[in-house]
Amino acid sequence: MTPLPAQYRLRRAAALLRAGKVITHPTEAVWGLACVPWSQSAVARILQLKQRDPAKGMVLVADHVSRFQGVIPLLPDDVQEMLMASWPGPNTWVVPDAGWAPEWIRGNHHSVAIRVSNHPLTVALCQAANTCLVSTSANPAGLEPARSQTAVQRYFRSAVDYYLPGRTGGLAQPTGIRDALTGQVLRGG
Repeated sequence: MTPLPAQYRLRRAAALLRAGKVITHPTEAVWGLACVPWSQSAVARILQLKQRDPAKGMVLVADHVSRFQGVIPLLPDDVQEMLMASWPGPNTWVVPDAGWAPEWIRGNHHSVAIRVSNHPLTVALCQAANTCLVSTSANPAGLEPARSQTAVQRYFRSAVDYYLPGRTGGLAQPTGIRDALTGQVLRGG
């Protein structure tokens, strides 16, 4: 089990997120950059830090499926059941979105990528911030995802507002991403 940081560190990270800041923290396999998805300026900062094309869209992660009530009930029953059976866990699903997620999250898509995590720190962070979060690997585009706080600091130095310490969940590769309607694998895992 991944030990959680001191409560004051978790509260500080959550307060910064709610204030539209960008933090980094360990996730299931690698360190990630996180922000509140409703803050366009925070998402823009992450895209700039990563040198990521905004058209690609972003992944949202949550502590509980209820955070995704804007999209889950719109799915066919069998797809909902499949998602529920895979969560919480390291499974990211791309689902159709009819306007729940902001355009800066969807990119050039009419869908949104969502995951209900079982990583204790990610869950605690979502609970403390009381929202789902943008979750993307902490690395500039084309470089290896950071697997330690030291590696993240080498990439971003003081450009990130807070480094929330902890351990990754031990997965060898970042979580897989699949299309919920077709089952097509969009990223291994």
